[in-house]
Amino acid sequence: MEENNQQKPDKPKGRINMYWIYGMLLVGLIVIQFIPFTHSARLISFEEFESNMLRAGDVEKLVVVNREYVKVYIKPERLSDPKYKEVATTPFNTTNPGPHYRFKILSADGFERKMEAIQSELKQKDPTYQPVQIYPEESMDWGSILSVLIPIVIVVAIWIFIMRRMAGGIGGPGGQIFNFGKSKATLFDKGQRVNVTFADVAGLDEAKAEVMEIVDFLKNPKKYTALGGKIPKGALLIGPPGTGKTLIAKAVAGEAQVPFFSISGSDFVELFVGVGASRVRDLFRQAREKAPCIIFIDEIDAIGRARGRNMFTGGNDERENTLNQLLVEMDGFGTDSGVIILAATNRPDVLDSALLRPGRFDRQIAIDKPDLKGREMIFRVHLKNIKVAPDLDIHRLASQTPGFAGADIANVCNEAALIAARKNKKQVEMSDFQDAIDRVVGGLEKKNKIISEEEKRIVAYHEAGHAICGWFLEYADPLVKVSIVPRGVAALGYAQYLPKEQYLYTREQLYDQMCMALGGRAAEEIVFGKISTGAQNDLERITKMAYAMVAIYGMNERLGNVSFYDPQQEYTFQKPYSEETAKLIDEEVRSLINKAYERTKNLLTEKRESLERLAQALLQKEILFQQDIEELIGKRPYDIKHQAEAAASMPQDRTVDSTNGQPESSDGQPRMEPVDEHQRS
Repeated sequence: MEENNQQKPDKPKGRINMYWIYGMLLVGLIVIQFIPFTHSARLISFEEFESNMLRAGDVEKLVVVNREYVKVYIKPERLSDPKYKEVATTPFNTTNPGPHYRFKILSADGFERKMEAIQSELKQKDPTYQPVQIYPEESMDWGSILSVLIPIVIVVAIWIFIMRRMAGGIGGPGGQIFNFGKSKATLFDKGQRVNVTFADVAGLDEAKAEVMEIVDFLKNPKKYTALGGKIPKGALLIGPPGTGKTLIAKAVAGEAQVPFFSISGSDFVELFVGVGASRVRDLFRQAREKAPCIIFIDEIDAIGRARGRNMFTGGNDERENTLNQLLVEMDGFGTDSGVIILAATNRPDVLDSALLRPGRFDRQIAIDKPDLKGREMIFRVHLKNIKVAPDLDIHRLASQTPGFAGADIANVCNEAALIAARKNKKQVEMSDFQDAIDRVVGGLEKKNKIISEEEKRIVAYHEAGHAICGWFLEYADPLVKVSIVPRGVAALGYAQYLPKEQYLYTREQLYDQMCMALGGRAAEEIVFGKISTGAQNDLERITKMAYAMVAIYGMNERLGNVSFYDPQQEYTFQKPYSEETAKLIDEEVRSLINKAYERTKNLLTEKRESLERLAQALLQKEILFQQDIEELIGKRPYDIKHQAEAAASMPQDRTVDSTNGQPESSDGQPRMEPVDEHQRS
């Protein structure tokens, strides 16, 4: 820690904002326009000068400037005359030393002849008359010049300022206007330390092994080349958001000890045509100069989308040009070795097939949500800096967070610490983590939300209906908790389940889950004889599930073993089936949902007594856990059967939850059944 603190330079204190300097300069230039550089001289005609000043004997001297005009200086003692009131003083209320007047002349020689004639005439009339001295002068009129130049300078300065700001946004910090084609990648060179290492990455053992092999090759290349092997040119990290793709890239930067370029896919594409391809060329040029090195492109789907899918032009053409240049640089005719590409995306289905082929991305490393063991390891990493109670059960926390990604677990740990601090605790206890999980899953608890007694009864029976269906249906997920405490924006209650750790579902399992989702609406109709808007979320889920069973998974007898799944979105404007088939799909979906609804109503009618017990207990306690439900309506009838099957078929290294005998889930978050408050009102 001390080394890190010494390496970080102190931030300058009292730094002056450059915008203030620019503003002061602009104001100063404007003010200069109103301050005369020389004393202003009033423009008059020669006739006025002759009659009012020269013949009156008020002129002290004359100065012929550049043989173009004459400056007139009035005698100081004559400035008190009322006719010189306008030129007697300066704008600062001091005596004006002159020039006081000026007039233009056609030629200096003609002006001198006129002055000789007039002064000879005045000398004859008054022998004591002293002739006015005439002085020639060659000078530049800075006042006139600056009055023209200053506006031009202001306009040019503003233009340069705007262009530099644009260059900073286009070509990177400190870039100039012609540098917008330069790469914006951040370089971590050999001497720079990155604090993230593979020790900070937990729950991703398989992905770490793949990436660590690349790092090991960069450190010990002879180990692989001696056997004739070649390191992969590129590795693509694929996984849902929050699973740790960027974290692994940071760990590679910290472990590899080679130059590491980091850039986002969106940094390549700008408004100007050709900028993206230019930046790709510049990035790989820099990388080849520092080879061996690693280039990490985060969110590569910003430039790697499949070509020819968009009917529109413009920005799409620029993106395709960028992708074409990237393909050539990664594996083209003149590609050099020594540059390894790492990329990350959570949308591999939209990437171009040419980008995914071997030779560009030889490896596709899947980073999934962690299983029970992985979640436990991630909890241990995030709990290092948190003061937890000695009796904290990390295994229990991992078992209660199925489907949580690494980012979700980090959020739970942080929320638990904040909740404990809010309660003035010195340690974070298990109850704080329970509240944090509820906060992350269901949203903020709204204790002050005013709910009428009638609405509360509807919510209680709604959630009790879900609980009863989940309890007495064989393939329903085990129930963990049911609550009628309002949470989040629109959820007046929710039921939390513990999904099984499985990847294949049978028709019976999906059918039972549909019935469980319909349990809330069926309970409302049985008890109250009417339905409410609280089942919106349930209906959305079962509709998607029913269409998937009929149109995607081939689980319908009338349609047969066909699937209309479109992962590449090739049929956006035209469906791959006829209107009659579309009508048949709608009919079968509606029939499937109606059958599930009737089955659910029959089940709840049969278990009406248990439904009443659960609903009344919810109205009394507001939150019921699995143990409470067992005390009210008995043990779940299918638990003993499933425990025996799981014990017989489970590998030795798998962990079984002692409360329900089911393998811990790593697939899908605990599901909630929210009741929509805004629709109910």
